[in-house]
Amino acid sequence: MQKAVSKLYHIPFWLAYHYLWWVVAMGNPWKAAHSILFSPYAVKFVFYVVLQAVAVYFNLYYLIPKYLEKGRFKSYIGYLSITLLATALVIVSGYYASALLAHQSVETLFGKGSNCFFYFFGEAMPSTLASTTLAMSIKLTKNWVSTERRKQLLEKEKLETELRFLKYQFNPHFLFNSINSIFFLIHKNPDAASSSLAKFSELLRHHLYECNDELVPLDKEITYLRNFIALEKLRQNRSVGVTTDISKGLTADAGIAPFILMTFVENAFKHVSKDSNHENWIEIRLRAQHHTLLFEVSNSTSPLATRQALHYGGIGLQNVRRRLALLYPGTHNLAIRDTDGIFEVKLSLELDTHPAPSPAHLAF
Repeated sequence: MQKAVSKLYHIPFWLAYHYLWWVVAMGNPWKAAHSILFSPYAVKFVFYVVLQAVAVYFNLYYLIPKYLEKGRFKSYIGYLSITLLATALVIVSGYYASALLAHQSVETLFGKGSNCFFYFFGEAMPSTLASTTLAMSIKLTKNWVSTERRKQLLEKEKLETELRFLKYQFNPHFLFNSINSIFFLIHKNPDAASSSLAKFSELLRHHLYECNDELVPLDKEITYLRNFIALEKLRQNRSVGVTTDISKGLTADAGIAPFILMTFVENAFKHVSKDSNHENWIEIRLRAQHHTLLFEVSNSTSPLATRQALHYGGIGLQNVRRRLALLYPGTHNLAIRDTDGIFEVKLSLELDTHPAPSPAHLAF
């Protein structure tokens, strides 16, 4: 019942549709309106409106779902043809009903020389076919638009779910490493542990409260990296030389996806070489050119460290590749290379900048 009531707004559409056809046939809107309302032609008009509407909805809500949408094309075409023929035949009877109520012959009322075959093939059948085709076109177009909109919403929901999953998959890994660093410092250097604990609290604040949006301010992400690197430098106890360079030209109010850069920095500290006979080092560079962020991380490595980086660090690198593909499609370039004892990552991506950039220079 509720569904039927919701379709009542279709009535004015069908009245207007058939009225326009009468206007085209008669060439005068006032004459068409007078014929519909104040002449025997009103019965004929009602037959067209009601019967074609019945045929249209029978096709839309019964034949299409039961046959066409299930791929039963032959059955659909057969039943649709029967529906069109039956509708046109009953509409032709409306001509005779109009003549009967007007106490005139059909030929006198609708023109000499006309007969039932003319009414059927010349008017009723073409009109029924036209209205059915129009209704099908509107319905199918509406369904297509609705389906496309639903696909877009599902795709958006899927991407958001994937992003949340990848983000949360990464966060526990980072927290575990940071806690291990503090635990190491507590036993080795309590003063350093106190300092690192303060930095770790800043890390947690950013981690829990400031990175919930899709984008975070670039300056906050840099501060996050700064605290992490300082914490790692204390843990390494100068066994690894760390060089950082963040150039001028970075916009303080630019936005970036949280933890995109962090994965590569963490990976460098985790898999840097530990060879006592050679220099162990990490270099981190960050600069901007024309609203494009250029990020480079390189570290000394050894065959064992390289295997560990590719094996154990593979999940993190795979996650960040996926996040970059989702968040920066076509606007980033990532290159990872391992040659001659150097593991190197180069990333460029377009920043979400604001009209008034404010240059910042940070050094660790």
